[in-house]
Amino acid sequence: MQANIRQTCLCAVVALGLVVVLAGTALAQSSDPRLGTWKLNLAKSTYAAGTAPKSVTFTSEAAGAGIKSTVDVVAADGTVEHWVNTANYDGKDYPLVGTNSQADTAARTRVDANTVRMIYKKAGKVTATQISVVSKDGKTITITSTSTDAKGQTVKSVAVYDKQ
Repeated sequence: MQANIRQTCLCAVVALGLVVVLAGTALAQSSDPRLGTWKLNLAKSTYAAGTAPKSVTFTSEAAGAGIKSTVDVVAADGTVEHWVNTANYDGKDYPLVGTNSQADTAARTRVDANTVRMIYKKAGKVTATQISVVSKDGKTITITSTSTDAKGQTVKSVAVYDKQ
């Protein structure tokens, strides 16, 4: 009888521990200010002449210890690109799946709760570096990018996205 009580108590403790761990994971993911759908606000963004995309929308969702981003772009010339990237915040390269003319991998590093640094590469060569910052109110993300164009010139942009 006493063994059954101990076993029941042990099961209850294990179950409670599992609930706490799962709840903590869910809370940590749900508190990530990047999660959701974001749309480019061209009026608030700054691009070099002729380089601003017509539109960009991305959706970010929790994926284990990291994040899954799905990106849809209509470039300045009307070219459509769509890619998905699932990555942890560990600075390692993760593949971009789909069409992205500028990169085939991305590496993410969390700087603080609202700031992430991303390095994009194509065939192992860095093509762009981005710093993205979620506003304190969680309504905008500002992404400052430095990249290299086809002529080898440095191109900088500041893209502001509104949460949908």
